[in-house]
Amino acid sequence: MNDEPVAIILAAGKSTRMKSPIPKVLQPIGDRRMIDFVLDAVRGAGVARIIVVIGHKAGVVWKALRDQSDLQFALQTEQKGTGHAVRVCRRHLEDFRGAALVLAGDTPLIRSESLTELLNRQKQADAACVIGTAITPANSGLGRIVRDDRGEFVRIVEEKDASPEEKRIEEINTGCYAFRCPDLFEALEHVRPDNRQAEYYLTDCPAILKAQRKGVLACPVFEIEEAMGVNTPEQLRDVQRRLEQRQLA
Repeated sequence: MNDEPVAIILAAGKSTRMKSPIPKVLQPIGDRRMIDFVLDAVRGAGVARIIVVIGHKAGVVWKALRDQSDLQFALQTEQKGTGHAVRVCRRHLEDFRGAALVLAGDTPLIRSESLTELLNRQKQADAACVIGTAITPANSGLGRIVRDDRGEFVRIVEEKDASPEEKRIEEINTGCYAFRCPDLFEALEHVRPDNRQAEYYLTDCPAILKAQRKGVLACPVFEIEEAMGVNTPEQLRDVQRRLEQRQLA
């Protein structure tokens, strides 16, 4: 059985703030599409099998990407959160025992080197989950990584739920993970939509695995710009400028 890493790319969202009829992950950046940069980064990390979760304008996204032989597609007919998005991939990965990267399709600044390091950390520790984190004082609106006195991961806390002390934490969740695949889907069975949005959050999985006494690490392997999601035209222009600066460096 092939246990080489796979990747799950979340690309089902609508993003009304883009104010565009084009699905967000297909938004042009220069002469390419946003998701092309994410796909390049994943492939550069040695991942040969990629599952793209589609939902909003699924047919348009599928048609745009269908000719890429290393891609499979999972349909999220209702957008019920990131945990639900990953769950719809289960039929593709029922017998898979290796590592699964999970990341968003709207993070075109993500680097292959960072994804490689995340996968290496998971493999070295044989961890159920490794959370990719970044360090930034500009942490407003971002999920914080709470650690205990020994520096070990305890939980992810969202800003709206954070205490004043937790709000000062500069280590943030990038939304990119490396899971041991069976543990990922087992944890998702325990995720409940007990929140205002009534959604299933992938961010609940690390704490569930931790409670099961499985190995969970939080590793600051990303620069903060790699975690920048694109939700507005202004953010899209900012990302394009940063990509142009990289090419000139």
